[in-house]
Amino acid sequence: MQDMMPGTEEQLKKEMTTAYIGFDPTADSLHIGSLAPILLLKRFQMAGHKPVALVGGATGMIGDPSGKSQERNLLDEETLRKNQEGIRKQLGRFLEFDSGVANEALMVNNYDWMKNFSFLAFIRDIGKHITVNYMMAKDSVKKRLNTDSRIGMSFTEFTYQLVQGYDFLWLYEHLGCKLQMGGSDQWGNITTGTELIRRKLGGEAFALTIPLITKADGSKFGKTESGNIWLDPARTSPYKFYQYWLNTSDEDAERYIKIFTLLSKEEIEEITEAHRQVPHERLLQKTIAREVTCLVHSKADYETAVEASQILFGQGTAEQLRKLDEETFLAVFEGVPQFSISKAELSQGIGVLDLLTEKTGIFPSKGELRRTIKGNGLSINKEKISDENLTVDTSFLIGGKYILPQKGKKNYFLIIAE
Repeated sequence: MQDMMPGTEEQLKKEMTTAYIGFDPTADSLHIGSLAPILLLKRFQMAGHKPVALVGGATGMIGDPSGKSQERNLLDEETLRKNQEGIRKQLGRFLEFDSGVANEALMVNNYDWMKNFSFLAFIRDIGKHITVNYMMAKDSVKKRLNTDSRIGMSFTEFTYQLVQGYDFLWLYEHLGCKLQMGGSDQWGNITTGTELIRRKLGGEAFALTIPLITKADGSKFGKTESGNIWLDPARTSPYKFYQYWLNTSDEDAERYIKIFTLLSKEEIEEITEAHRQVPHERLLQKTIAREVTCLVHSKADYETAVEASQILFGQGTAEQLRKLDEETFLAVFEGVPQFSISKAELSQGIGVLDLLTEKTGIFPSKGELRRTIKGNGLSINKEKISDENLTVDTSFLIGGKYILPQKGKKNYFLIIAE
């Protein structure tokens, strides 16, 4: 936890409390930057409270200036609705919706109550309760209006905190929502909501934020060279997702296991201590990768990712290799040197010596290839090749398209039949 308004803890102990977190519908999937707030809602529900996930269909049309140095592109209504459906589906893996219990999760869209709110009504009924002085004092505004900022801030973004504040007011009035939670960069927006509830309704509402997730080396959490790590398997394969957590540094892993897993405090302490004894075995990283992959995807996806990792590092079998779907297969062997051959020619059969020298150039000469075969150093599709007169045909193709020669333990090559 980063910040909490006085009285929040007492409120949570007193009764089942309804609390919400807003999610930005800029894409039809959330990425792992949203995982900490999602798990905050999940833990909140596990503790007996009622979570509300707000998809910002209205605020998504404006753009939150918090932590941003420039304005974002605005989305049309059709795109926002599509994105909202994708997010709802993902949140259903973490939260219990439609369960019939008192603290079942709800999903709401602020576009539903903002779409018919006229500009005049808004500035009369909401704008008059919050002074410009109060709004200017927020960090998200000050940073964009300081003398060093060349970009400034549009009126649209300046009013963002009022619109978000009205969300809290609406939820307070209609759902009895008394708490808004979010990342630490949202503190200013959230407290504008509590202030609006106090000034307009004389009500008491609360705020709670968690730290923004960072990496010890200063690089951005949730990003790789190829972009965001998404929760949607169509955008980031479970294998790549698993690998991201597996490659976490020791320093980050000690923090992340507390944030991103649902393990008990005792289990975390035990695993952390065991990791410190033999850090090269990467017990922390393996535990986080297992827990988060199972949570976001499934146990089957986790097991496939583990098998795929074993294939790359020499422990996999031919059977495991053929079980991989094409996306995972290509993700595992990303960056491996690629060669093309004609599928029609392959169907006639090509001698292994010709295939790996003249047809592809994987080996510079047949003499070197013969020596490699004699020394037991050549595999095709994870099976050792001992016969230099072997004929390779389409029966060797993985997924009807790929052949995977391997020289020694670590040198892979990918032949694509087209």
